[in-house]
Amino acid sequence: MQDTVKTAKKPKLGFWDIWNMSFGFLGIQIGLVLQLSNSSRIFQGMGAEVENLAILTIAAPVTGLVVQPIIGYFSDRTWSPRWGRRRPYFFVGAILASIGLILMPNASSLYLAVGTLWLLDTAFNVSMEPFRAFVGDKLPAKQRTFGYAMQSFFIGLGSVGAAFLPTILEKMGVSNSAGENGVPDTVKYAFYIGAVLLVAAVSWTVFRSKEYPPSEEELAEAKSAMNPIKEIGQALISMPQTMVRLAFVQFFSWFALFAMWIYTTPAITLHVFGTDDSTSDLYNQGANFVNDNIGYYNFVAFAVAFLLPVLANLTSRKITHQICLLLGAAGFLLIFFAPAKLSMLLAMVGVGFCWSSILSMPYAILVGSLPENKLGFYVGVFNFFIVIPQIVAASIFGFLLTEFFDKDPLYAFLVGGISFILAAVAVFFVPDRDDPNFTAEN
Repeated sequence: MQDTVKTAKKPKLGFWDIWNMSFGFLGIQIGLVLQLSNSSRIFQGMGAEVENLAILTIAAPVTGLVVQPIIGYFSDRTWSPRWGRRRPYFFVGAILASIGLILMPNASSLYLAVGTLWLLDTAFNVSMEPFRAFVGDKLPAKQRTFGYAMQSFFIGLGSVGAAFLPTILEKMGVSNSAGENGVPDTVKYAFYIGAVLLVAAVSWTVFRSKEYPPSEEELAEAKSAMNPIKEIGQALISMPQTMVRLAFVQFFSWFALFAMWIYTTPAITLHVFGTDDSTSDLYNQGANFVNDNIGYYNFVAFAVAFLLPVLANLTSRKITHQICLLLGAAGFLLIFFAPAKLSMLLAMVGVGFCWSSILSMPYAILVGSLPENKLGFYVGVFNFFIVIPQIVAASIFGFLLTEFFDKDPLYAFLVGGISFILAAVAVFFVPDRDDPNFTAEN
């Protein structure tokens, strides 16, 4: 049996060790991007109105709000000599998500599709939260930025493959026209492929990675721990300053991202392809174009994943994150002011830098301020500041579009661009305790 590894004595891991422990995120992201990039398309195909899309997709933030801190709490307190601490959650979540991927595009009604989305998002949250804590569990402080960058690499790679799947299938002869339930076969088969790849990739990490056993003190603390609801309340009251200030960065960042995921398809099909008829072939061509561009920004994200740690070493993690957030803002505003195929492609470069940084830099900054024996729990609580802005966006965007923007989804990019700028400003006030230049006055 491995010796328990204390925080200060975590060994430096090799490249392939970090590769194996991160590989499962490839499958999770394939499934997640298939869902994110096609939910609006599926719902519109089943008759949903554009002003209702945000509220119909509220499952993702709500399940994240409830599931991630609870899974984080219990994964901190789980230990099996064979399965470890985090890996059981990876695997169970992947199985449930694969079932959801098979069911969602085959739903016979809009409400069944929405219900399946709740299952799917719950399952993704069961898998994702322990993966974030896994880096903190296994890597010493100096390798954490690289560890989260590796996750960003696989997130980007998986997202590229998932985004292009419907177009690839169309070129292979699969029908891209709306089927009986409004969903093209290209989307259905993409979801089936995603389900298989999800389980395969997560299984690779589960069976190719090991975990450090908890110390006797950690086991004793786990047995005497309070209930998760009470501990979540106490954690929110006593959050480290770094976590409090990162909350504002996360709020504005994820508010903007939610706007993009929900409204890109209706905005681009309307303003670039000239149709809002979700049953038409032209609409489905536009929807595939949107999927392709989601692939482009994710290609940029995984291409620059290992550039960001280099830039962070030359400047700082905070400056790197600010630059990337401003590039995302520029991309959003370009789409708003000049919606066209070329401007969409150029915008995705900025969004790709932004997305890669959002997936890595906040976590690399955060983990250095957290107690080692509660990483999973605190990372789960930190997820509040990812899901709350999405709940807010889901609650108000329909109203904003109806009352102020004449139901034009393109305005989501204006609001999102401004939100990214506010996130970049908020980064100034975040203390990064792992930064060699950090002082208490920061």
